[in-house]
Amino acid sequence: MALHKEHLPDPLPAEPLALVAQWLSQAARANVQPNANAMVLATVNAEGAPSARVVLCKEIRPDTGYITFFTNYQSRKGAELSGNARAAAVMYWDVLHRQVRLEGVVTPTTAAESDAYFASRAWQSRVGAWASRQSTPIASRSELERATEETARRFGVPSPTASDDVAPDPGVAIPRPPHWGGYHLWVQAVELWVEGVARLHDRARWTRSLTPAGGGFSGGAWSATRLQP
Repeated sequence: MALHKEHLPDPLPAEPLALVAQWLSQAARANVQPNANAMVLATVNAEGAPSARVVLCKEIRPDTGYITFFTNYQSRKGAELSGNARAAAVMYWDVLHRQVRLEGVVTPTTAAESDAYFASRAWQSRVGAWASRQSTPIASRSELERATEETARRFGVPSPTASDDVAPDPGVAIPRPPHWGGYHLWVQAVELWVEGVARLHDRARWTRSLTPAGGGFSGGAWSATRLQP
């Protein structure tokens, strides 16, 4: 088996998010895993206890300096971000020998952004977003299925659980629930990792300051440094 000999650019680029976007695009084109945009998102609760789960990175904006993901605002992650609006995320492509770590501050997306993405989802997922009270206890699987069937009847669409077949879109407008939407993670720190020979991995970290601006943040100049593996 040939050794992997990729290295990070030298000198390091002044702006790291463009390279992150390039890596994600390459992973998607290479079809290295079912969801190349999957990332582990870590949050903390009021006691400082961390929790992590996988979400999908839906957008990387090097120009504005954030990445975007969507979820139920009433979920555990939503509650934790409401109390502490800081988060960290990791994307890892084993086949490509690459890892990305991101840290920063989170703000909700606008209603228009959340509406647009929700409308693009499969109709079954839109029904499910209304039916599920994410992260809260439920007595049984059948109770969740009943809630889904009731939601489907409410919107005049077939039940998503009625068949294993993928049903065509019934063409019925299903609005976004008020408790569902997106977040921007305004990136304050980026670490890139490339697997190296003899565990001499290539690592670099970028950091910058964030200043509140217009409901989001304005980023200062990036400072970059290489790290030992």
